[in-house]
Amino acid sequence: MLNIDFDAHNQEVQEVWDAYNAGKPIRVPLVLGVNIRYYLFTPWLNPKKLTFQEYFDNPDLMLETQVEFQHYVRHNLLFDGEMGMPKDSWGGVYVDFQNTYEASWFGCPMRFHENQVVDTEPILNDDNKRMLFDQGIPDPFTGGSMGLNMEYYERMKEKLLDYIYMGLPVAGVSPIGLGTDGPFTAAANLRGSSEICMDLYEDPQYARDLLAYITDATIVRIRAYRKLLGHDLKPKCWGFADDSIQLLSPAMYREFVLPCHKRLVSELAGEGPHSIHLCGDATRHFRTIRDELNVKAFDTGFPVEFGWLREELGPDVQINGGPSVQFLMAVTPDEVREECRRILATGVMTGEKFLLREGNNLSPGITEENVAAMHSAAKEFGSYM
Repeated sequence: MLNIDFDAHNQEVQEVWDAYNAGKPIRVPLVLGVNIRYYLFTPWLNPKKLTFQEYFDNPDLMLETQVEFQHYVRHNLLFDGEMGMPKDSWGGVYVDFQNTYEASWFGCPMRFHENQVVDTEPILNDDNKRMLFDQGIPDPFTGGSMGLNMEYYERMKEKLLDYIYMGLPVAGVSPIGLGTDGPFTAAANLRGSSEICMDLYEDPQYARDLLAYITDATIVRIRAYRKLLGHDLKPKCWGFADDSIQLLSPAMYREFVLPCHKRLVSELAGEGPHSIHLCGDATRHFRTIRDELNVKAFDTGFPVEFGWLREELGPDVQINGGPSVQFLMAVTPDEVREECRRILATGVMTGEKFLLREGNNLSPGITEENVAAMHSAAKEFGSYM
């Protein structure tokens, strides 16, 4: 475990976020995107060699592993979040089907590969590509993998009634189904990435029909889960993703996908501002997304030219990003520090709306020392004072 004063760290973090949220930041905060795959696939953290399929197949084990992972993160990964033992309870847990839940809801089979998280296989080929239109929108709670989702959700709720870890209860549990990885990404999962891109040229009406179907279904599903959980049916601000738009030209994005994004935002959110997560190099679409969807926070992957992106989006848009995960896996803490210094010196801090993070999602094998080096660099080179 880190040899730091967690109380002093938490007080500093509170001051950093209070200042940032008030529009008067002290320094650039460091955030982390990290999930259970880091824990399971980093050898020194998983001496029992628990596989992802074992984790996936057992809701009790899924819950317990997530809470253990929270303890690990709070005591070993240095970033601008609360650390040390929580005061009242562990954070919420969730049904964890990773990024398969939309494709598997539509019927894509799940597949497990060695040393990988669960994935899906496409189901729409040239002979059956209109199959889903005939079947209609799957039931949000019983269609495809959503039946298993609800089974796990109910089991985890039951277990939490008397579950205690290191003297503390867990705050709650969430099912999957509230978010979306985006209509074009879902289309790529259902049809295949090459196939849906070819459809844009060879059968554009089919591509429009598939994207419209996915968009309609997404709206139905998210509304159903918001109602089930008592959430606001149309929150003012909303965040979503659509990583596969990195495959598209600006013209193709505007013609085929932007109308779907507009409909999602119109049906599922208020006036905003909104946020979006986009892995890969989708920066050529960012200005359009900002202007057409009122997105004012972009969570980036890589490659990203941070100075250019700040000039492109202006000072009033939040940008999240940082060293690529491939880089973080291969270098020393000193090299991490220098790369963070370089990024922070590009001009991306202009407007005081930059969050430093790994780009994107902490990969298994990245050392705790390299994470700590990012935090140190944020404090050393990210000051606004």
